[in-house]
Amino acid sequence: MKNTEVFKVSVSQQVLDELKSRLQNTRWPGEADGSGWHFGTSETYLKELLHYWLHTYDWRKQEASLNEYPQYIANVHGVKVHFQYITGKGKNSKPLILTHGWPDSYYRFHKIIPLLTEGEQSFDLVIPSIPGFGFSEKTALTSEAVADLWKALMTENLGYEKFYAAGGDVGMGVTKALASKYVGVVAGVHFTDIGYPMGQEDPATMTEAEQQFAQFVQQWWYSEGAYAMVHSTKPQSLAYGLNDSPAGLAAWILSFGNAGAPADILENAFGGRDELLTNIMIYWVTQTVATSVRMYKVDAIAQWSGAKPLEKSAVPAGVAVFPREAQFPREWAERFVNVVTFRKMKEGGHFAALEVPDVFAAELASFFYSID
Repeated sequence: MKNTEVFKVSVSQQVLDELKSRLQNTRWPGEADGSGWHFGTSETYLKELLHYWLHTYDWRKQEASLNEYPQYIANVHGVKVHFQYITGKGKNSKPLILTHGWPDSYYRFHKIIPLLTEGEQSFDLVIPSIPGFGFSEKTALTSEAVADLWKALMTENLGYEKFYAAGGDVGMGVTKALASKYVGVVAGVHFTDIGYPMGQEDPATMTEAEQQFAQFVQQWWYSEGAYAMVHSTKPQSLAYGLNDSPAGLAAWILSFGNAGAPADILENAFGGRDELLTNIMIYWVTQTVATSVRMYKVDAIAQWSGAKPLEKSAVPAGVAVFPREAQFPREWAERFVNVVTFRKMKEGGHFAALEVPDVFAAELASFFYSID
């Protein structure tokens, strides 16, 4: 590996003590009687979560778990990129880079690491933190710029001639850019979402299924899309509160999970209460929530400035639509990528790698080992 050094997660006790003090001194705004989750994150639930965070959650235990797998910091074209790198045990392991989204982190994939590095259908897993997230450099880059870094990380720092890529949410945009820009290097890509109609498509070119999907997205955008609008327009205004208040940070991340869902579904979506808090902690201890939400703005600026849209890629693509994810039709995916397989999954949602790791890992292995 070139320009790379070993990394370990190590948070000072001072940071943890200050966090405890902030949690203990949370100023609660109150909530409307009977509002539940319909006005946003339930204060009743959030108080329970913060009590657990203060009195039961063990960061040192989670920190040790994060350090179970090899981690590194690479200098990639002048940007410091944190990544996990776990080589597969099979004879012909395939190099695979996995890209997370928001409001999760590289921790999204921790359950599938042993599932994808054992056996004959194994992978050399590269799981980076997007710049501006977690332990990577605190800078916000466009999805296309991140794709350029990933290509360099895989080929220049790690020495692979070709590799595979998968991602969802923000990671979808990065993976889609990889497939469009590096056809000769990226051997296959996999997606759990593929983007959403934003009113730029000519309805005359859309199938009935696509038009129904567009109507669903429009309704969803008005009811649940406030977070993305704020991130894309006023991320700095939001960042002050999120970086200063752990309760505020937790509330914002929870409201994204599903504004109308009960607490058990929210926790399960992130893999469990401890895992939900570990994901929140990664943002807190690195103070990267500001740069993470700023990525939406820099992507929006690139789009508003008239940047040329990426062309549809010829790279073989697998698409898996999980039931608690927006149900887009195959023809929508085919507008952007070379769909080889399109599967409707029976269980799981937006964070499938955390919710149903066995199912998600099997889907990745099945697709990537079917295209060679």
